[in-house]
Amino acid sequence: QVWLVESGGGLVQAAGSLTLSCAASGRTFSINAIGWFRQAPGKEREVVAAMNMNGAITYYADSVKGRFTISRDNSKNTRYLQMKNLKPEDTAVYYCAAREGYCPGNGCYDRADYKYWGPGTQVTVSS
Repeated sequence: QVWLVESGGGLVQAAGSLTLSCAASGRTFSINAIGWFRQAPGKEREVVAAMNMNGAITYYADSVKGRFTISRDNSKNTRYLQMKNLKPEDTAVYYCAAREGYCPGNGCYDRADYKYWGPGTQVTVSS
């Protein structure tokens, strides 16, 4: 079992920045990839960014490419999503997720492959 808890969400003005954090506990040694997903009301949960353990394989949704950066501090079992130039359409609940399977070369973008999920943190971007 792996437990994930997000933090860092909040209200920010358009063009502003936020950094989300995700702390992992439990069987963290079993995690081979991390991901960030988001879900707006009435919409399906969608992938934002993902990264394998050594950072060699990363994936970004086209809508956030160049603005968001996924990273992790392995010594702290903490992963991050740095968000810059935020837009109102980025408003959503953001979820941290982890998978045990290895990432394919084109990135871990399929939410069905993620086994563990945090409760989510709200990000609201005002215009």
